[in-house]
Amino acid sequence: MDGKTPLEADELDELLIRDINTREELNEYEQRNIEKAIVWTMGRTFSADQLLNDGFIRRLHKLMYGKVWSWAGKYRKTNKNIGIEKHLISQELRMAIDDCKFHIKNDSFPPDEIAIRFKHRLVSIHCFPNGNGRHSRLMADLIIEHVFNLPVFSWGAANLSGNNDVRKSYLHSIRKADQGEFSELVQFARS
Repeated sequence: MDGKTPLEADELDELLIRDINTREELNEYEQRNIEKAIVWTMGRTFSADQLLNDGFIRRLHKLMYGKVWSWAGKYRKTNKNIGIEKHLISQELRMAIDDCKFHIKNDSFPPDEIAIRFKHRLVSIHCFPNGNGRHSRLMADLIIEHVFNLPVFSWGAANLSGNNDVRKSYLHSIRKADQGEFSELVQFARS
């Protein structure tokens, strides 16, 4: 499916729930885990420094996928059809974090764009074997809510996992951001 990262055989072997037989069942288990991670973030207060660091980024991914995948919260060990070379993940993530902190401190862009630029950068790096899109959207939500005191994004108000027009619009806006045009992705995030 367009926009989905294929998993290698050894990554699939790290599925913790052995009775999953279909993509729909996997999505259901992952979604339940993700909802628990979102609940974990609620009622907490995070500063930019607490959110924007390697430890928090990995912890959030583990909270989102740790009951489903043993590789949750661990950087990928294989190269993918998207993202940078696996050996550059830590370095590129450090630069993305530093850039985001700089943008926050200097009001380089409007708040929505700062959060969306960081989200896009996370997906471009593609830190984890899978779940990068959902993880990056939650990171953007946490940045916009906790750093800027603004409402979280609606992300098209639809399920972005399916093959539907909303997902196609989302992927189109991602491709525009790949070219340095962030306005459509910002607009989509608020739609």
